[in-house]
Amino acid sequence: MKMRIEHIGIWTSDLEIMRDFYQTYFHMNCSERYLNDKKGFSSYFLSFEGGARIELMKRIDIPKGHGDKGTVNGLAHIAMSVGGKDVVDNLTKRLKLDGFEILGEPRTTGDGYYESVILDPEGNHVEITE
Repeated sequence: MKMRIEHIGIWTSDLEIMRDFYQTYFHMNCSERYLNDKKGFSSYFLSFEGGARIELMKRIDIPKGHGDKGTVNGLAHIAMSVGGKDVVDNLTKRLKLDGFEILGEPRTTGDGYYESVILDPEGNHVEITE
């Protein structure tokens, strides 16, 4: 049996800002917006050509998160492979210039990854790896 992660879902308070972020900086393709008025739910699926997907979801009764998302039980981070050290460096610089918070400048970690760590528009930790 071949298993894989189908997608990761992220609750968000602003679908459009989050969609624009992931499309702009990680070149993800986006589905049409799904809307269920009865449940007050809407979502987008963002995908890479290789098949990995993120579902951005909004529901009117989901409150904004509290606390540091990277250090509480639950999803700690998303890691995005961008294809090389120079791409990690350049994308991190671009995100910094565009006003995004950089939690960790590009470096080689103890487990051998070359990465930086940034916050997306809603404070989710995103590792940018080679």
